[in-house]
Amino acid sequence: MDLKASVAAVVPGDSRERSSIEHVLTELERLPRPLDRDADPVHVTASALIANEHGVVLHLHKLIGLWLQPGGHIDPGEAPSGAALREAIEETGLPCRWTDAGRVLFHVDVHPAARGHTHLDLRYLLTAEGEPSPARGESKFVRWFMWDDAIAAADPGLIGALHKLRRTRMSSLDDADRI
Repeated sequence: MDLKASVAAVVPGDSRERSSIEHVLTELERLPRPLDRDADPVHVTASALIANEHGVVLHLHKLIGLWLQPGGHIDPGEAPSGAALREAIEETGLPCRWTDAGRVLFHVDVHPAARGHTHLDLRYLLTAEGEPSPARGESKFVRWFMWDDAIAAADPGLIGALHKLRRTRMSSLDDADRI
């Protein structure tokens, strides 16, 4: 499935996500290289919602000081789903894996980033076990949050994703890792 079709297939959890999906689809039509962060101030990023029976993993972003899901820019030749998995492993040190449902594009958000950039963030669903142990150079503030605590700590763009994930409780996505 191509990127536009994947984004169009996401069922929005709220009005912010609905607007984000429309914005991403418009930008994907406009941008000749949407995955290239140097091609345009507006570009696609990828992140991971890591959840299991313990809750959800967030890390305190080193630059902006907010509790966020792991994620970042997409390397040349990398698919957004691959970038989400790579960033999740690097930033948490957890042995992350796809749910039994596969590479699920679960949530979409558009938000401003540093230096006048806009991120078209594609959020993929992962699961993991164990305690976080981030790689050297990554934020050392990474931990499992229970749902209410995660929602209380999250920024507005992440709150909708957490509510959506909590509602699904991953039951339809991965019975083995039910929350």
